Amino acid sequence: MPDIRVYRTSDEAAVVALWQACGLVVPWNVPALDIGRKLAFQPDLFFVSESEGEITGSVMVGYEGHRGWINYLAVAPARRRTGLGRALMDFSEARLRGLGCAKINLQVRDSNTEAVGFYERLGFAVDDTVSLGKRLHGQ
Repeated sequence: MPDIRVYRTSDEAAVVALWQACGLVVPWNVPALDIGRKLAFQPDLFFVSESEGEITGSVMVGYEGHRGWINYLAVAPARRRTGLGRALMDFSEARLRGLGCAKINLQVRDSNTEAVGFYERLGFAVDDTVSLGKRLHGQ
């Protein structure tokens, strides 16, 4: 099993580089701001995997008492198809179950068919819903 632990502020540069390598950074998501927001709310639900001192994966987990959310699940390209993504999800699901969470939601860009397939293999299904969003800040 990989070494999964709570994010530390010293991980920021490695986590941002991981997200960039995984194609998770888009112009309207500024990694430093997203990390700062997570550290201000439920920082104990932000996890990284580490191997030999290298950050190999990440996942931001959220729970507001009704639904759990998964954000920024990332696995280093060289570590894909090794079970690391599943391990990060299993770890996250266990934490959410422990908080009393009954359902996990996540969003994937519809162009990211590889990620959709990954989540479907883990038992997730496309919900018959429309995802709406409204930006409260420019970033």
